[in-house]
Amino acid sequence: MAPMSTVGVSASSGFPSDAEILAILADRIDVQRQSLGIVVGMTGPAGRHIVAHGRHGEADARPVNGGTLFEIGSVTKVFTALLLADMVRRGEAALSDPVADYLPEGAAPGRRAGRAITLIDLATHTSALPSLPDDFAPEDPGNPYADYSFAQLFGFLARHELTRDIGVQYDYSNLGFGLLGEALARRAGTTYEDLVRSRITGPLGMTSTMVTLSDEARTRLAGAHDAALRGIQHWDLPTFAGAGALRSTASDMLTFLEAALGHRDSPLAPAFAAMLEVRRPMGVLDMQTALGWMVVGTGDDTLVWHNGGTGGQRSFAGYLVKARTGVVALSNSSAALGVDDIGRHLLDPAMPLAPPAKQRVAVAVAPEVLARHVGRYRLTPDMILAVTQVGGRLFVQATGQPDVEVFAESDTDFFTVEVDAQLSFEIGGEGRAVRAVLHQGGQDMPAERIED
Repeated sequence: MAPMSTVGVSASSGFPSDAEILAILADRIDVQRQSLGIVVGMTGPAGRHIVAHGRHGEADARPVNGGTLFEIGSVTKVFTALLLADMVRRGEAALSDPVADYLPEGAAPGRRAGRAITLIDLATHTSALPSLPDDFAPEDPGNPYADYSFAQLFGFLARHELTRDIGVQYDYSNLGFGLLGEALARRAGTTYEDLVRSRITGPLGMTSTMVTLSDEARTRLAGAHDAALRGIQHWDLPTFAGAGALRSTASDMLTFLEAALGHRDSPLAPAFAAMLEVRRPMGVLDMQTALGWMVVGTGDDTLVWHNGGTGGQRSFAGYLVKARTGVVALSNSSAALGVDDIGRHLLDPAMPLAPPAKQRVAVAVAPEVLARHVGRYRLTPDMILAVTQVGGRLFVQATGQPDVEVFAESDTDFFTVEVDAQLSFEIGGEGRAVRAVLHQGGQDMPAERIED
């Protein structure tokens, strides 16, 4: 059995017992083999509590705990949006400001129908910018964001023509939030990391939340592991820092949630509140996007949340507005089940844990074979599956959702470890895919290739 540890006070405020939580983590790690180490933290009116199970890495038997560092991936976007809300409160920015006003000359993104992309468009994923630039071609697919430069970013923005109206449709964009983080840093005359430190982590005393690791912090960084629990590289996002570059701990993230919930006095309280005053529909069920956060009703309460993922780690942070309870969950693997369902279940037991993932075996497929599938496929009148290739890896992004990696079972059959879903391609006479079929929830849903 993997090492385990718990710290904190007795779980209360409706949270499950330590034994119940440890049973969930042990099943996820020791039985289903979906991670090597998971840390969950809970906070509420009665205080905070941390439960952990597992180890740092494939070859590192140290137990994970509340001080273990993880890549929080896209949970970073909540910090970026909080910076925006705080700068608006200070009179340093306005949500309606065009982002072009914050960028170097010649780097302005295009306009459409006479409208410019504004800060609120970026912070709500309604900017009409794609998830990634068209020249995103990493030299090292194992650390894909590391070599993309600001010169490339600004060059892309200057030449890119928007294909839909701004502010109308939710479409998750790492590019958009990376741009927002850099724009705010330039307005403040500093770097993104220094802005986070001076405006958020410093005032809140979050000493273990950072982009650049000190030598001491590096010793606490959990290993990164792929879906097969093999050790892989950590990610670096110098240009897209505002989209996913932060590392943090369960202890620090509880501090962040306590500030959001009002359990901790903070000069950021007005900014946290302002983040939820903005709501735009996501086009998925009754979900909405606030500034940075995703918002959905649950029973008689409201769940505010975000998740994150890098190549080898997963994260979840969320809270219930009325119950004033919050949960963070961190895992050192990118395997199928992640930790989203654990986080939601701990907040609300009525939200079930995900069923066990079916074990699938990925095979190697040549990049030129993967290239046959790249394109856009119309699943419904309002949902497009965008298939992209990064090196030897294939990604799919559904309208209004983040992109996910799919793994090959054959040259034409793929699966995702994010959810229980598979994608198969039908090859036409020209040697490229003409149709994709999404297999999910017992249904086979065809999606025809469309041409721009």
